[in-house]
Amino acid sequence: MSYQSVYEAWRKDPRLTEEERAELAAIAQNEKEKEYRFGGELEFGTAGMRGIIGCGMNMMNVRTVMRATQGLSEYVKTLGKEAAERGVVISYDTRRNSRLFAEKSAGVLAKNGIRAYLFSDVHPVPMLSYAVRYLNAVAGIMITASHNPKEYNGYKVYGEDGAQMSPEATAVVVGFIEKISDYLSVTGDETSPLIVPVPAETDDTYIAALSKVTLSEEAVKKCGKDLKLVYTPVHGSGYVPVMRILKKLGINVTVVEEQTAQDPEFSTVKVPNPEFKETLSMGIALANRIHADVVFGTDPDSDRLGVAIKDDQGEFKALSGNQVGILLLDYILTRLKEDGKLPVNGAVVKSFVTTGMAKAICDEFGVALFETPVGFKFIGEKIKQWEADGSYEYLFGFEESCGYLRGTHARDKDAVVASMLCAEMVCYYTYIGKSVYGRLQEIYKKYGFVLDGNISIQYAGLNAMKEMNAVVDALKTVKVEKFGSFAVEAVRDYSASVRRAADGKTEPLDIPKCNCVYYELAGGSFICVRPSGTEPKLKIYYSVKAKDEASAAAELEKAKKDISALLDRVKQ
Repeated sequence: MSYQSVYEAWRKDPRLTEEERAELAAIAQNEKEKEYRFGGELEFGTAGMRGIIGCGMNMMNVRTVMRATQGLSEYVKTLGKEAAERGVVISYDTRRNSRLFAEKSAGVLAKNGIRAYLFSDVHPVPMLSYAVRYLNAVAGIMITASHNPKEYNGYKVYGEDGAQMSPEATAVVVGFIEKISDYLSVTGDETSPLIVPVPAETDDTYIAALSKVTLSEEAVKKCGKDLKLVYTPVHGSGYVPVMRILKKLGINVTVVEEQTAQDPEFSTVKVPNPEFKETLSMGIALANRIHADVVFGTDPDSDRLGVAIKDDQGEFKALSGNQVGILLLDYILTRLKEDGKLPVNGAVVKSFVTTGMAKAICDEFGVALFETPVGFKFIGEKIKQWEADGSYEYLFGFEESCGYLRGTHARDKDAVVASMLCAEMVCYYTYIGKSVYGRLQEIYKKYGFVLDGNISIQYAGLNAMKEMNAVVDALKTVKVEKFGSFAVEAVRDYSASVRRAADGKTEPLDIPKCNCVYYELAGGSFICVRPSGTEPKLKIYYSVKAKDEASAAAELEKAKKDISALLDRVKQ
């Protein structure tokens, strides 16, 4: 059927609510909007689904949410009665319709005879991940679009291990979802006794689990009360747990009051993404007024942490996710070694687009480093694997997009535990007479300066994902000898799981497949191109190693020109 026919069928369907009917009537003359909403279906992938809120098959709404939940319900029922009794935990953040989508999901599960544990208020991703395992549930649902703009919402599914559902299980769920052609046919029972609240003690045990991975109790005891820390939850779900763990440690926290409100419009920021300094601007302004030492900010579902620290001139500098990652990595390994607790089989995990500096730090401490595709579920899979076979002891995992996890209480990024660790890290360096910024400079001096970051190219329209994947596929067919001053030493094609060296030699890559091209450059630098799995953006990651920041920036500019020219070439 054409998108026009599908649109008309939906518009005339008596099962629509008056609100849905009015929304569709309002776009009657807008062919582009109708095609976007009804020319395709919102894709459900290994990261669940994420889209703009609105009525239609390609949008986030109660119909697409209930259809997805029906597919999940069918999957749970194949696992048997015990799985249905173990149930599914549902959490949600502060976005538009998040609570509504959570309630609708619970109703569908209940109508299918599956217990649904529903949080009574907003809770972060890591607490959902924790609750799945704490309650011995068979799965979890998180309603969130993470750091995306306010127009978005999303639906993520977690397996019984607390990590985002595996590709294999997701494929089964998707198979069930695709069998439901009539979106409006799915119903639920939101009054069912199978819908129960998540036990209150779940929050308490989560905080207790975080307390077990602290590393600098003495330093926090001495310096925490005098530390001036500013925190903003950016209108998200991190407010209660982050404040709770910092207060439990005895950290002196000042919160940005204007950003504590659960505001689905995120009205005080352009986008609720703590990767951007602009998102932390109110926190930095408050920090300047009260002469604070550090600023923290978390995103709506509190799985990402942004940090700003003072430089040598007393000016606040917003750190990149890579910089926070290497600071935490260095701090964790240093403290474990100082206390004689660094295990001989210790291991760290990062995504392959995350800073190349991690290897140098891990090598210095004699710790194994593993790389995964982008997506914290792959780090969660490593934790599960090592717990099963005992081959390694998980120490820390991180991604360049401000995602960090220490401890195995959760299997996803955790900005709550990251806030705790960063706060005690500040206390530790204060305790030994250093600053965090000073330690960062020491790291650069020891291992060489690395400039890390990424560039996003925005796509739009119904075929955005197809167009981005086509660009990446085209890159695989073009031989590239250099970017800027850096020779290309090898190219990794992660879709084919192969590494091709400049001399023609090939070797397999033992890593889950994904559509991505990774250029290994001379001296340990790299450039990587991949389509985002959660928003219509083609992402270009870079890690440029040089003697100092100015040199790295100059080399990066040369490389950017070459990658831009290459992209123009393959688009023709």
